[in-house]
Amino acid sequence: QVQLVESGGGLVQAGGSLRLSCAASGRTFRSYAMGWFRQAPGKEREFVAAITWSGGSTVYTDSVKGRFTISRDNAKNTVYLQMNSLKPEDTAVYYCAAGRAQWASMTPIHEADFGSWGQGTQVTVSS
Repeated sequence: QVQLVESGGGLVQAGGSLRLSCAASGRTFRSYAMGWFRQAPGKEREFVAAITWSGGSTVYTDSVKGRFTISRDNAKNTVYLQMNSLKPEDTAVYYCAAGRAQWASMTPIHEADFGSWGQGTQVTVSS
C-alpha cells in the first residue's frame, strides 16, 4: 500500500482558486492510478477526478468539468487538483486515493476501486 498526505486546503471566496496536493510515500507511486474524492457535510463521499498512472488520461465528474484539473508528477510522487472558479457547493473535505493495481492504466471512479486513502483536507468556499 501507499501512504497519502493531502495539503493545500483552506478558505477561499467564490470565484477563487486553490491547488490541492497529495504526496505519496513509496517508490511505486507511478504504478497507481490516482483520484480525488470529496465529502460535504451531511452527504456521502463523491468522486471528483481521476488520472491514469502515466497522466495520459483523466476523467471528471460533470460538476467540476472545465473548472478543476487533475495532474501528477511521478518524479515527485505527487498528484494535484487545481480548482478554479470555486463555488460554495465545492465546500467539502477533499481526499486523494490510490487506485488498486488492476486500475493503473484506467481511470477508476468508484470508491471500491481505490485501496489507499489520505486523511483529507478541508476546502471552504464562501459566497
